Amino acid sequence: MPALQPIVRLIGQITDEIKSFDARIEQLADERYPATKLLRQVSGVGPVTALSFVLTLDTPSRVLDSRQVGPYLGLVPRTHDSGASAPQLRITKAGDPALRRLLVIAANYILGPFGPDCDLRRFGLKLAAQGGKNGRKRAKVAVARKLAVLLHHLWKTGEVYDRFHLAKKRGELVPA
Repeated sequence: MPALQPIVRLIGQITDEIKSFDARIEQLADERYPATKLLRQVSGVGPVTALSFVLTLDTPSRVLDSRQVGPYLGLVPRTHDSGASAPQLRITKAGDPALRRLLVIAANYILGPFGPDCDLRRFGLKLAAQGGKNGRKRAKVAVARKLAVLLHHLWKTGEVYDRFHLAKKRGELVPA
């Protein structure tokens, strides 16, 4: 026990430092980049992801159509059509790797056990169920791509996020 006491104390200090940095990042995002508040409406998107998204894209007009954010960030599969075959290849990885990683982490949260029920989660779980042995991995990237499109749309329009927008459109059951 005496040997572990300094380690436990050090972990406590590091935890306090991390909380301090998190608070400073959140303050910076609120003060200098108010658009991040719109993006943080989505569960799984925190201040770091929102700030990274806003700073990477710089302005919502950089990408005209929200659906083009996926290719801009390298979250779409490569293509190699050769007439008879069209194999599924890895993603292009064309954009910023740090933002792509943050979006996949947010998608992992959405698909994980603590992710709230929403359109993104339903889409990802459905994709994972039908995807075979790599279905879960593909679902994470697909949800990350949809998340990027959603974030760009929210930023561009300034709309309030509706977790069940598509489900309501289709007439599916949504929680009250």
